[in-house]
Amino acid sequence: MEQFSLTMRAISKSYGSAAALQGVDFSVRPGEVHALIGENGAGKSTLLNILSGVRLADGGEICVDGVTIQMKNPLSARQAGIAMIHQELQHVPELSVAQNMFLGRPLTRGAGFFVDRKAQYARAKSILRRLDPSIDPDEPIKNLKVSQQQIVEIARALLDEAKIIAMDEPTSSLTPREFDRLAELIGDLKAMNVALIYVSHKMNEIFKVCDRATILRDGRQVGVVNICDETEESIVTKMVGRKIDKVQHQSYITDREVLRLEGVGRGTAVLPASFSVRAGEVLGIAGLVGAGRTELLKLIAGIDKKSCGEVWVDGVAVKNLNVSRAIKAGIGLVPEDRKKEGIIKQRAVKMNMALPSMAQFTRQGLLRQRKLDALALQVMTDLNLRPLNIEKPIGTLSGGNQQKVIIGRWVAADNKVFLFDEPTRGIDIGAKAEIYNLIEKLARQGKAIVVVSSEMPEIMRISDRVLVMREGKITRELQGDAITEENIARYAINELA
Repeated sequence: MEQFSLTMRAISKSYGSAAALQGVDFSVRPGEVHALIGENGAGKSTLLNILSGVRLADGGEICVDGVTIQMKNPLSARQAGIAMIHQELQHVPELSVAQNMFLGRPLTRGAGFFVDRKAQYARAKSILRRLDPSIDPDEPIKNLKVSQQQIVEIARALLDEAKIIAMDEPTSSLTPREFDRLAELIGDLKAMNVALIYVSHKMNEIFKVCDRATILRDGRQVGVVNICDETEESIVTKMVGRKIDKVQHQSYITDREVLRLEGVGRGTAVLPASFSVRAGEVLGIAGLVGAGRTELLKLIAGIDKKSCGEVWVDGVAVKNLNVSRAIKAGIGLVPEDRKKEGIIKQRAVKMNMALPSMAQFTRQGLLRQRKLDALALQVMTDLNLRPLNIEKPIGTLSGGNQQKVIIGRWVAADNKVFLFDEPTRGIDIGAKAEIYNLIEKLARQGKAIVVVSSEMPEIMRISDRVLVMREGKITRELQGDAITEENIARYAINELA
């Protein structure tokens, strides 16, 4: 009889009349990396929340090593040997690595009255030695690279000798090289017979590290496949229930210059940068994490104060650039972290859409509700918001739909310049295709578009021209056939390549 570390049978969960999971089966073998994949809203997060004890299932059972577990809360999951590594790393920046590893479960002495820091240090060091000996348990965790912080999360899971580790979008903030290191760690964990659950929207990762995949769609399990027997196209078709055609990039560039930077910089974070973007052009900005790409966009959007240079829109310099002047000039930013910087979760879709252009919806301080509703409905219909409900709190929408609302914000403001920072981070493949289509639609309308992305296939798919950044400096401009993964990687790593 086949042995499974984890078996979840007929798991169901509803929120009111909405069924999030409907009789889902899921199992993982010892030493297996099992992908859990599906579009946003397919039920992946709900299933993981039930597994980690954050949510209670309405029906079904969970077995660990053949024993049925009563999953009442996160402590139940921990006692059963289940650990969860979240997309947003769970740590206190000012505390040391060892303190973060033992957060909420310190080793104590003196009848439990005192934290035994020496014992914590020794235990942390012994675990880290297996994963990354270069990490000092006494180092403040804020000083570590994101990839090392991810390793600390894995080390924390191993403290309790977890048999099952679930990783939710573990590479959302990692560079390709850091992912390679994570892949090595996953291989080590497999050798230790740990069962791993891997959630990611990045198909290249799924094919590199996973053995099998369970595919969810609309809260139901639609298939369990061996990765070696599948192609990216076949898995995506099962995920979305239809074939997604690969569309070639189309260019809509005109001769009219919309955005121009002349020597714009900020200390060593962004060295003086000069370039222009024409109407209908999509300018990609590539580089490693920390290269200064996000910082450059924030300078253009007036969020951070530039120390030198000028920004011009339609031939007019934006004097004393700040957020309000940037918006008035027609510059809008779709931020990297939409949850923290892009939305007000509790407010309705229409109010989130109207944030930068509220003046057009007010008269003598009173909100013109009909005008707001009419424009919000028009813009969100245009952007294919699903469900089309402008009264719905934006925090209840999927990541892809939240992104549509943020884009709609700048459409409603009739912006000339759209700045996209990691536009598809944490978004499923079906929604990615829609975001690409929206970007090309804006280009077709004559907007000037700048896109920062860490995904090289994405940069190559949507860009007319690519600027590569390294250590705050633009090191190369690539056009046409020169836009390749090899060239982007070369100039991102070595300025003199």
